[in-house]
Amino acid sequence: MRIAVLSDIHGNLPALRTVIADIDAWSPDLVVVGGDIVNRGPRSGECLDVLVERQWADGWRLLRGNHEDFVLDCADPARSLPGPGYETTRFAHFALAQSAHHVGLLAALPDVFERAAPNGDLLRIVHASMRNNRDGVYPMTTDDDLRRQIAPAPAVFVTGHTHRPLTRALDGTLVVNIGSVGASFDEDRRAAYGRFVWAGQWTAELVRLPYDYAQIERDYVDSGFLDEGGPLAQIMLVELRKARGLIFRWADRYQEAVLAGLMSLEESVRLVLCDDDVRPFTGPPGWTV
Repeated sequence: MRIAVLSDIHGNLPALRTVIADIDAWSPDLVVVGGDIVNRGPRSGECLDVLVERQWADGWRLLRGNHEDFVLDCADPARSLPGPGYETTRFAHFALAQSAHHVGLLAALPDVFERAAPNGDLLRIVHASMRNNRDGVYPMTTDDDLRRQIAPAPAVFVTGHTHRPLTRALDGTLVVNIGSVGASFDEDRRAAYGRFVWAGQWTAELVRLPYDYAQIERDYVDSGFLDEGGPLAQIMLVELRKARGLIFRWADRYQEAVLAGLMSLEESVRLVLCDDDVRPFTGPPGWTV
């Protein structure tokens, strides 16, 4: 039995196409998509179309991530009212507009997929943890906290969400974070996905693949995402180049002030882009600092 698991595509179509081509060449028995297909990137609708087609044609299983929830929340008319709150979610409204034809499907996606091996050893796939789809497994997660995140413990626990791959053994459970297809945060720009094989026991392999980085930058412009997704779309493009997360840095420093109307979103983003470790990754097609 061979199972491919991919997650956290985030509207990155060239990365998704590269991973799908590699999966098709490997020819697994089953493919599971662990959520966050949409949002934070320029081609959410097209990525969703591709995966829904594979769901119907080839039996691929799709799970729900926190960014599916985020986009669905934007369907609430109150979330579209003008003001700082709307400005900080313009990127998600952009994804909602691209994905509107699949809103019902997104809302119905399950949270968990499980497959038992012939001897009963269970492989379980979720977006983040058993507690919720924002509760990530990190290298610094303690053993006690990890036990709660995976309970009831299977033989193999597969997760994503953090965009940072890891493999860890705990109390007889193999815990594997498969990283991100579309937005790696471990300083390695390559797309990541996981291969899981049952041959008397479960084994796991993380696959890393370069993709067309120039095309994803063009997609930011050609899709309209840089213009219509708001200033935070600039940070998301720099995250792709740097292969590190920056949205949480922005949120920790400036989100409260922006939402209170004490500073503009644009100015708060410019301040993040002026950081010494970020500035080398700025420039066209995004802002030049």
